Amino acid sequence: MKRNWNNDKTSELIEAILSLKDAKEIKSFLRDLLTEDEINEFGKRWEAARMLAVGVPYSEISKAVGLSSRTVARVAQWLNKGEGGYKLALKYQKK
Repeated sequence: MKRNWNNDKTSELIEAILSLKDAKEIKSFLRDLLTEDEINEFGKRWEAARMLAVGVPYSEISKAVGLSSRTVARVAQWLNKGEGGYKLALKYQKK
C-alpha cells in the first residue's frame, strides 16, 4: 500500500519550516527533527541535483558525493519528472 506523503502532518511540518526566520533557525530545527545522517543524506542529494542540472555524469556524481548510482538515478528522476521542487530551488539559488 502506497502512503500519501501529502497529508495534514506534512503540511503542518512545512508550515513550521516556513514560520522560521532565517537559515540559523532552520538549521536548528532540522537538527532537532532529523539525525545527522539524515541531514547529511539530504545534503548529498541536493549536491547531486545541482551537479545533474549542469550535466555531470552519474558516475562522477556518485564518486564525488558518495551516493549510490541508484540514488543518483532517483534524484535525476525527481529532478526531471518530479514535482518541480528541485528546479525551483535551483532557479532561486541562481538569483
